Amino acid sequence: NGQGIVALKAFAPGATICRIKGRVVTGEQVWRYWDTDPRRGENCFRYDADHYLDPEGEIGAYANHSCNPNAGIVKAGCRLLLRAIRPIAAGDEVTHDYSTLLGADDVWKMTCNCGEAGCRKVVKNVKALPAAVVRRYRRLGIIPEFILATG
Repeated sequence: NGQGIVALKAFAPGATICRIKGRVVTGEQVWRYWDTDPRRGENCFRYDADHYLDPEGEIGAYANHSCNPNAGIVKAGCRLLLRAIRPIAAGDEVTHDYSTLLGADDVWKMTCNCGEAGCRKVVKNVKALPAAVVRRYRRLGIIPEFILATG
């Protein structure tokens, strides 16, 4: 889509790239976004069992998906952080797997155009992830427990 997050410096695995900032909103508010501004609705991050983070106007609104991401979203206290899960060079696009923040109760999906080998073609909720991917993401700490608890 011509937008994304590009690393300005190199990041080692485990390094925090940025904090995902925004306004905490209810699921009902996200549904209203879908009716009035679908792009804004699809940019919201699941924050906990009942809330989402709306990154409108913040760097998090530009985080793109990949089926083979180089980063992941982790919840540290009340903060969402974008962390490297493998080496990222300066100039690389920073991506994460949207499915890691989509609980079993989330119905959103999208056609994937990441172009990675092993692309899943459609991004759905965490229940649609292959078991091996879930195990890897859990080991890396990039699927929050509240997402796993949804289903």
